[in-house]
Amino acid sequence: MDRPKLSILMVIYLPRRPFVLENTLPTFFGLYPALHRILATERVGVLHAHQAFSTMAHEAVMAARCAGCATVFTDHSLFGFADLGSIALNKAMKHSLADVSAAICVSHTSKENTVLRACLPPSLVSVIPNAVDAALYTPDLGQRQPGRITVVALSRMVYRKGIDLLAGILPRFLARHPKVDFIIGGDGPKLPGLRRAVSEAGLGPRVEFLGHVKPEAVRSVLVRGHLFLNCSLTEAFCMAIVEAAAAGLLVVSTRVGGVPEVLPSDILLLAEPSCDGILEALETALVTLPTIDPWRQHQAVREMYSWRSVTQRTEDVYYRAVQARN
Repeated sequence: MDRPKLSILMVIYLPRRPFVLENTLPTFFGLYPALHRILATERVGVLHAHQAFSTMAHEAVMAARCAGCATVFTDHSLFGFADLGSIALNKAMKHSLADVSAAICVSHTSKENTVLRACLPPSLVSVIPNAVDAALYTPDLGQRQPGRITVVALSRMVYRKGIDLLAGILPRFLARHPKVDFIIGGDGPKLPGLRRAVSEAGLGPRVEFLGHVKPEAVRSVLVRGHLFLNCSLTEAFCMAIVEAAAAGLLVVSTRVGGVPEVLPSDILLLAEPSCDGILEALETALVTLPTIDPWRQHQAVREMYSWRSVTQRTEDVYYRAVQARN
């Protein structure tokens, strides 16, 4: 393998074809020769793997342990204990993380979930939230439509994102408030049903569907809104609400997983994960909206989730992992 003489970041592509959801076949040892070569050639001291569903991440952790490297694993999601997929995944995690040097979770709720699923000592697991580059999400009040209130919802159109709840509250909320519009972005299997619910209620002119929104276009969508709505049924952290808050939107979200830990109550209004609960929170949001200062809110988010802070805390975990391995 050719190594650049001076390199801060190196990206190495392994010749493995994904078979589902961008994951390679879970062989546990199929990537070992390539991973071992990388670890030895680059003199890797700490291997940091992400995501419980990544087969490469689990294989890399085991290869690094065999090579004597310190290992750190970050889990970003919440999983159950009863369904077949979760049982299989949890068994795999117990095996691959049995000798991990340290672990990171994005919320305290996520930490409790991972400790139970992987049977890890709680002292090994640190809580470090995701960071946001707030400079990319500055408010722009000039993009808001005068005389109207716009609610923005951006998410993947899948069951766990609460799209059925969104379809249930749209007709009722818009019927109550004729000066409210919705902008909905995202794609997935639940999108046709959501479109159908809007069409059957005759709300087409007041609900704008954007389909898939590229990451670089997210801010331009957010700044058009006053409120951001998240209907998720499960979340370990939820970056979408942090980005929306940085853009100056008042956030309404279901009270699930690690969401209550993410933002203070003057920025985030929590709702029970039901149509009635979300409608009640949206009504409260409309009353609260005139008191919101988008730029003050932006500054608060910038200070809470800076990359400098998250990087420093992650480096501290690396140092502890190396000491534990030694």
